[in-house]
Amino acid sequence: MTDYPIKDYDDAYANGAHIAGAADYPPRWTAMAEAFRDELSEAGRARLDLGYGPAARNRLDLFLPKDTAKGLAVFVHGGYWKAFDKSVWSHLAAGPLAHGYAVAMPSYTLCPDNSISGIAREIAGAIEFAAREVAGPIRLTGHSAGGHLVTRMISGAPLLSDAVLNRIAGVTSISGVHDLRPLMRTEMNDILKIDAAEAQSESPMLLAPLAAIPVTAWVGAAERPEFVRQNRALYEMWRGFATPMQMHEDAGKHHFDVINGLSDPDHPLCRAFVGLKG
Repeated sequence: MTDYPIKDYDDAYANGAHIAGAADYPPRWTAMAEAFRDELSEAGRARLDLGYGPAARNRLDLFLPKDTAKGLAVFVHGGYWKAFDKSVWSHLAAGPLAHGYAVAMPSYTLCPDNSISGIAREIAGAIEFAAREVAGPIRLTGHSAGGHLVTRMISGAPLLSDAVLNRIAGVTSISGVHDLRPLMRTEMNDILKIDAAEAQSESPMLLAPLAAIPVTAWVGAAERPEFVRQNRALYEMWRGFATPMQMHEDAGKHHFDVINGLSDPDHPLCRAFVGLKG
């Protein structure tokens, strides 16, 4: 457990050190994602490595449902803004695809080659690009740093055009880091380079929502206490606005397995993401 006030911020935000078999997860994710891409490619339902901007990592994969898409779902990956890319998570598209959504999964330029504010602007560009490719409502989700990025899309200084913002039907933050200030006290800030100004301008918890878009704040109940607190913090801050807020603490789930529900169309996480109850 994390003691409060926090004395060791590095430990408070360390996930793998507190998850049994943590090192096995990334290769497992990568293998499942590759198999999924192969399957969708053979079926003619994968458009891979689409360029959405000028940078080398400004690429996204777009997975298509069997019939005409009812809308666009976007998944933004985590990794503390400094690790991973789109190729690790493709299999998580299975759930929203089964509900009829096209699913976009972007990569982005990682820290320290980019700032967190710069990454947010790249993700906005990816969403704008995907929105031109797929009609209908847009739903955003992201895990960890990705949870920060999708909530940043609908708060603070606008990053999306009004036309795209008005199409967003819901946002699901999974284990999101919504307040960047604690990370300034971690060793990883040597890479992230968050300063006080960026923490203020890019922390969704400190910002006002731009529209009354329904938001679900989802976290594993067995995660590090700081992730549970960050999830609750967004819920408590934003439910004071007109934004319809839901919060869920997923029993027994930790930071690495809490995302699994996205791949199952009947799982409560996937259903919440696509706007279904139960």
